Amino acid sequence: CIRDRVMLENEIQNAIAALLADGGFVEGLSRTNFHDRIEFQPLVADGSSRRFVRVFCDLQPCCLAVIAGSSSTRDFDEFRSSLAIGRHLGRKGVPVPEVIAADSRFRLILFEDLGDLRLHGQLKAATVESLGVLYKDVIDTLITMQVDGAKDFDQNWCYDTETYDQSLMIERESGYFYDAFWKDTLFAEEVDGLQAEFEELARRVMDHFEPYFLHRDFQSRNIMLKDGRVRVIDFQAGRIGPPGYDIASLLIDPYAGLSGRLQEELLNYYLGNLKKRNGLDVNRVEMSYPYLALQRNLQIIGAFAFLSGKKRKRFFSQFLMPSLIMLQNRLSDPIFDDFPLLRKTAAESIRLFRSRFSA
Repeated sequence: CIRDRVMLENEIQNAIAALLADGGFVEGLSRTNFHDRIEFQPLVADGSSRRFVRVFCDLQPCCLAVIAGSSSTRDFDEFRSSLAIGRHLGRKGVPVPEVIAADSRFRLILFEDLGDLRLHGQLKAATVESLGVLYKDVIDTLITMQVDGAKDFDQNWCYDTETYDQSLMIERESGYFYDAFWKDTLFAEEVDGLQAEFEELARRVMDHFEPYFLHRDFQSRNIMLKDGRVRVIDFQAGRIGPPGYDIASLLIDPYAGLSGRLQEELLNYYLGNLKKRNGLDVNRVEMSYPYLALQRNLQIIGAFAFLSGKKRKRFFSQFLMPSLIMLQNRLSDPIFDDFPLLRKTAAESIRLFRSRFSA
């Protein structure tokens, strides 16, 4: 009921204030005077079920509270992963927001407030030259996260799966595309034999598997810019996986719409800098890239369909057609000649989407 929700909200706010007061993070703040000094500003989340609240102390931004979306076991596990992985990456020199404090009862974490400037917000105003420089800084950060973040990484921290594997690819990426978009959005008929192509795609990824730290949603809305420095957020789904997936997520990001030429330039920059890190088989990473980019493309379409449809977050619907065109273009590569059903499905997806959703 409304009364219970208000009471819970007050308890959460009191818990945030207590963390700040007890930890001595704000000079002179105590549990008795915080009502006059602390204010809370809810922020709009993208696709996450978590809640985000900016905390002000004496009218100045103090920290960002990230609160689990529910009291479910899964949301509690996500809270634990965010806390453990965030601290781990920070220790490894990865530029993530500092963990200030946490409360397991309310499943909330107080992070350093990074402001509101995302990489995505810089794209329209950037020149081609400045865009290339900015993305190279992001790629340098990515390599640090992938390589150094894998060192001493405890897979028990993972709340989702410990490793990016064939099961995840088939169920949560290609299967996500098929169920959330092909069936639930387009209401299209079953495609006999397509599952076998999805399984073959996953097998080819595993043929070139290199185990490093995987963010799994490394795109322009999860990259912040503060004081001219790249910062990485939304890392709680991190696990062990192939490096090519995160660079693919960055380069084919529908929010950014990078040109094919810039994607190629940045991929070469990424591979060149990977060669400077000992022990990493760059040839395997390069060979896996087209397959991982295709996997990511399928996952993106499934996610946008689910978020804009079932979750009614219409913001995401505008990116479906660009993602479908990207999928069709990628499948035109001769290395995908053995995937005729997927090619046909991609082409039919564009036709059906236009016929159903064109203005």
